[in-house]
Amino acid sequence: MKRHITTLFQPERKLSSPPSSWKSLRAIILASWLNVLLVCIPISWAMNFALPDQHTLIFVFSFLAIIPLAKLLAFATDELSMRVGQTLAGLMNATLGNAVELIVSIIALTKCELQIVQSSLIGSILSNLLLVLGMCFFAGGLRFSEQGFGHVAAQLNSSLLTISVIAVLLPGAFHMALQGSTTLSESDVDNRILKTSHGVAIILLFIYCSYLLFQLFSHKNLYSDDAIEASTKYSGGNPFKLNHRLRHRRRAPDDVGMTDLPMVSSPRQEPTHLEDGDENSPAHDAHGDIESGSHEEVETPQMTVLVSIGLLVTVTVLVAVTAEFLVDSINGLTSGGSISTEFVGVILLPIVGNAAEHVTAVTVSVKDKLTLSLGVAVGSSIQIALFVIPFTVTLGWILGKPLTLMFDPLESIVMFLAVLTVNYVVQDGRSNWLEGMLLMSLYLILCVTFWYYPGTEPILSC
Repeated sequence: MKRHITTLFQPERKLSSPPSSWKSLRAIILASWLNVLLVCIPISWAMNFALPDQHTLIFVFSFLAIIPLAKLLAFATDELSMRVGQTLAGLMNATLGNAVELIVSIIALTKCELQIVQSSLIGSILSNLLLVLGMCFFAGGLRFSEQGFGHVAAQLNSSLLTISVIAVLLPGAFHMALQGSTTLSESDVDNRILKTSHGVAIILLFIYCSYLLFQLFSHKNLYSDDAIEASTKYSGGNPFKLNHRLRHRRRAPDDVGMTDLPMVSSPRQEPTHLEDGDENSPAHDAHGDIESGSHEEVETPQMTVLVSIGLLVTVTVLVAVTAEFLVDSINGLTSGGSISTEFVGVILLPIVGNAAEHVTAVTVSVKDKLTLSLGVAVGSSIQIALFVIPFTVTLGWILGKPLTLMFDPLESIVMFLAVLTVNYVVQDGRSNWLEGMLLMSLYLILCVTFWYYPGTEPILSC
């Protein structure tokens, strides 16, 4: 037992000496170009106190302020996970991966905005499954004819999402079956649905804990690079590169045979993916192999442990305060009738917590690390469906808020169709740009639908 605990805190790679506090602060400032939006934090706070009736402006600036905070939260999590073992690092990323969505949901729950809680969580799942995954498939498909990923793990993830869809659909079927019953009143039916939701939420949390045990301990090999099929480049040249022929003429004769290989290695062997100006040439690779034999690979942290923890706490507090202003402004924003609460919850709010990781997922998919993109898109959806939603329902039970698993009928049906579509797309373990375009097009269809959909009130209210 002691040996196992020691392994949890043993970093996977050897770390170099930590940087100074000044360099840590410099790393925070230069962490992402999204930090430019941090100026929206004081603006949104000032408007909330000075112009409390300007709900649209408060919503817009609070919306923009949370996006870079979500990126910094992920940055701090990565720095801390670098210093622990692979298993504990995975657990940290799983726990803090959707912290922004969880914070927004908790604040909305405490204010009894039950419709916002439900629609924002469903919207996060739809955004990850359709928009993010579609963009990853499309962006990667512009460079590779087909990209491979671990289809066994993808099918397992689809099964987990199907379980969550069943949990969301059953309360609606429960309500429909007892609607108009002569033996039970409407309030009795609603109370039974609430109690059913509490029991199902506990079971979903148990399933999520089992999933973590499966992914991080017993079947880690299913999520390793060894289980990934090789990606395939376009034969005869990439049709999406307009300057391909010009570059082809300028290549040296001995380079042509290497760069036009039809097969590309898996993400573990990424150095063989040759592009013009790429440093990962075979000679560079061989030199790296010689050096790796003499000393172990060293990873350089960008922040100290104290600065990382301080950043994590500070960002969490800033997100909580800004999210409160964001939630408070929603009713004023939607009261004019120009935009519906349903559209704000399903489409707009998910962008707040997912924008930073959307960029990361698309970037790594172009580098032929599609499994990592799937971990961001599908993994985040599983966390929301099996952890955030049941946790929020359980928290509402503790706080005396009547939050149930009976979502809006259209939201439930859309979630079912999204999971079904993604299951068909990932079942072969390969992707292309057309599949990505289909997923993005489906998300655009949902955007148009929810723009005109007024939504329904939850069966129970505070």
